Amino acid sequence: MKKLKITVVRKVCHQDLIDKYENPIEHACDMEEGQTFIANGWEKPEGLCESAWQTISPFAMGLAHGATNFYDGWMKNPRSVMLSCNDGFRPVSFLVEVIETEEE
Repeated sequence: MKKLKITVVRKVCHQDLIDKYENPIEHACDMEEGQTFIANGWEKPEGLCESAWQTISPFAMGLAHGATNFYDGWMKNPRSVMLSCNDGFRPVSFLVEVIETEEE
């Protein structure tokens, strides 16, 4: 099973939507741009947001088991995907890519 690198590429905040629809909360997201996680196969890395993992995990499972070229050539690197968590107020975009190993 392949290891994966998960990188926080972008974190966006839609303050207008928060002000209009969200109940006040003290703490919503710990992710920081540039932060990386290593997934051992399709296992959730420690510290990665559970909500983000729910979005990432089906693709991680595929990549970890050798799947490539999601959505017919969507990514320049066929062994990667760009995904966002499901938080509509402050979505975080993640690049998930297979880590090349010497055995490959």
